[in-house]
Amino acid sequence: MLSKLNPQQREAVRHVTSPLLVLAGAGSGKTGVITSKIAWLIRERRMQPRKITAVTFTNKAAKEMRSRVKGLLSGVSPRGLTISTFHTLGLNILRKEFAALDYKAGFSIIDQSDALVIVRELMRAELTSDNKFPEHVLGRISSWKNDFLLPHQVDSAMAEADPVSQAAARIYPAYERQLHACNALDLDDLISKPAVLLKNNPMILDRWREQINYLLVDEYQDTNTAQYELVKLLVGARGNLTVVGDDDQSIYAWRGAEAENLFQLSQDFHDLKVIKLEQNYRSVGRILKAANHVIDNNPHTFKKALWSELGYGDSIQILEAKNEQHEAEKVVASMMQHRFQKGLTYDNYAILYRGNYQAKVFEKVLRDQRIPYFISGGMSFFDRTEVKDVMAYLRLVANHDDDSAFLRVVNTPRRGIGPGTLEKLGKYATEKQISLFAATSHLALDSRIAAAQLASLRQFCHWIVSTADGITSADMKLSIQQLLDQVSYPEWIRSNSEDEAQAEQRLQNIRELLDWLTVDDEETEEKTLSDCVANLVLRGILDRNNEQQEGDEVSLMTIHAAKGLEFPHVYIVGMEEGLLPHRSSIDEDNIEEERRLFYVAMTRAQHGLTLSLARARQRYGESIDCDPSRFLEELPVDDLDWQALGRKLTSEEKMSQGNAALDQIRAILG
Repeated sequence: MLSKLNPQQREAVRHVTSPLLVLAGAGSGKTGVITSKIAWLIRERRMQPRKITAVTFTNKAAKEMRSRVKGLLSGVSPRGLTISTFHTLGLNILRKEFAALDYKAGFSIIDQSDALVIVRELMRAELTSDNKFPEHVLGRISSWKNDFLLPHQVDSAMAEADPVSQAAARIYPAYERQLHACNALDLDDLISKPAVLLKNNPMILDRWREQINYLLVDEYQDTNTAQYELVKLLVGARGNLTVVGDDDQSIYAWRGAEAENLFQLSQDFHDLKVIKLEQNYRSVGRILKAANHVIDNNPHTFKKALWSELGYGDSIQILEAKNEQHEAEKVVASMMQHRFQKGLTYDNYAILYRGNYQAKVFEKVLRDQRIPYFISGGMSFFDRTEVKDVMAYLRLVANHDDDSAFLRVVNTPRRGIGPGTLEKLGKYATEKQISLFAATSHLALDSRIAAAQLASLRQFCHWIVSTADGITSADMKLSIQQLLDQVSYPEWIRSNSEDEAQAEQRLQNIRELLDWLTVDDEETEEKTLSDCVANLVLRGILDRNNEQQEGDEVSLMTIHAAKGLEFPHVYIVGMEEGLLPHRSSIDEDNIEEERRLFYVAMTRAQHGLTLSLARARQRYGESIDCDPSRFLEELPVDDLDWQALGRKLTSEEKMSQGNAALDQIRAILG
């Protein structure tokens, strides 16, 4: 099982006598270490799979880890093994312990758009609030939850720091009360509430420590304070813990991640063992040398240097352009030339940028050249109108108190229930501090809402209750399809689509959603409707903008989206002050994270790396001069081929470009 691992990897797999930090550099085989350790614990240490839990940050990573473990066990059943995201682990804890938090079974999980609706309404109701920045208020509340701060723990210094914090401190308690009234949780609650629960309930904590005998954590540098607190609580004094991370790849501070959690481990676990994985299996030596040069400019508690046995590789190209249009043209021309010379397909190439808005000019040039491309970050499957409608129906059937779901579907398709009726219903529900659904049954509404509209409301709610009572796990998909047929939702789709082709695509999206409803990657007990809906909602939140590339296409994506991926040839564009490093990071003196971002981008490349910059860019309607990124000065000069503006092409380069152009013309004609 361990024969394919290098000595450091084998040591990490076998170490179980104390807590372990595996400092795993980019491309050093960290997933192999985690999966091999899980298999080794089961096969060699005879540990029961149900006593092992591994957590990571994406469903994709969890699925890959499960598949690898099954392959390594070769015949030994991993039944009961938990490999999931942090949020799924939190959800599983809350499913079993919801009563201790005064929640009801079948609670809903709301996404950011629904959370924003709640915050906006709360700010509108509070006359002293400036309603211009609800997104920032929600973001501040989210950051407090990530920092493991409850409403009563937000002190006056935090609350008075700025207008956003002042508004957030007032809204935070009301926001929590509103979520509780709707029997709902937001994404941050799936971490913070289990941590609060375990911290305040020793008996529950002991039960979960008994259930999780060994814990493994992937991408530990991306954990926030609440996640670290949850890990510490579950592990306790036993120290049965392996965490894998890389401080040089910590690029998510903007969403609460704290690379310091890697260093805090040694303070909380005094017998912590540290093993470094420095052999890189992805990139050639020249790329790693350049990446090491750059990241060495950051301070390190644990210093490491990546190395490779894959050869040294070609020079790193730097393309200098007049403006963003010229930059896109030079990058695409360079790609076409290289593709012609090497005989490669388009999916060997990726263009990485700091911000999504940079993609537009590259898309235009690629389209003009008829080069197929895939752009990450478009509309998520779960953001489509029909998907959100059906998800709202599912959420409301599973949890009648889900106000966000109620408002989305109560008049979709039309039932004659207008905004005026819903406003009166909302006012009454607020007065009584109950959900909209519960309010419809109150007799006092007879004097507030017209008889016809009230009858429609009550008929709708009665139908939801009877539908929920009739759904069983055995025929869940069929029951939901019948639900949609009963409200004539397919006909609603057809009447609100541009043509039959669009309608059929939207109906196909619904069929795909229902297929996912009863699919679970983990072998667990039979799921209720509320369990399946919660899993699906969580998948939609975590997997947004995580579309899969298909076919022979050039990849376009942000550097953040590229983390965890690799490509034979990478173009990092926009290497200028104000872009990479970003202007906000320069102003906030947060260059270290921007340098880590550049390091992550460089280490996506396997064989070839090209950097580009423009000397001027259009901003606010005028051309602004740009300075080269400071990170270019940190690269080893001897490994660069800097193609400055005004440089004349060699005869060989001219011939190669001409042949590439002819090749492109043939492709267009043929």
